Amino acid sequence: MMTTTAYETDLRYPVGKFNWDVPLSEAEYPRLIAQIADAPGALKSAVAGLSQKQLDTPYRPGGWTVKQVVHHLPDSHLNAYTRFKLALTEDEPTIKPYDEAAWAKLPDSQQVPIDISLTLLETLHVRWVALMRSMDADGFGRTLRHPEHDRVLTLGHMLGLYAWHGRHHVAHITALRKREGW
Repeated sequence: MMTTTAYETDLRYPVGKFNWDVPLSEAEYPRLIAQIADAPGALKSAVAGLSQKQLDTPYRPGGWTVKQVVHHLPDSHLNAYTRFKLALTEDEPTIKPYDEAAWAKLPDSQQVPIDISLTLLETLHVRWVALMRSMDADGFGRTLRHPEHDRVLTLGHMLGLYAWHGRHHVAHITALRKREGW
């Protein structure tokens, strides 16, 4: 008999919630960077062959459409890339949060074809992954202040967050496809 875990029944968190309190070791960085490197291809595969009607389907009741999820990933990861660069060049910068839900309602997230965001995510990740692969332990130890979460975070922690973030949103789409038989 198969059992389901809480995250398998909570459509918001198909890979589970990100745990802010789990420390990451330096040995985990290459695996997490590889997950970020793989995210654009995983997203592209997740949406391959979907019709416009399917792209306009929310991944869960009350959730974003598949199209909005696709556009959200480069929005979010552009911010993450900028946050990495700020933390590498400034002493504990305070980052600017943004209203993800409001961004998802803007016309570009509603009207622009997803291929644009798939390409943007792919090219952004080339730069971001190159930056992260050039970093040493001291670089990943650099910090930033996240006022929305009232935390000082290391770039190592941010690496873990964004590796999770890509998997999280790809799983929104793949779980929807599985439920709908797409």
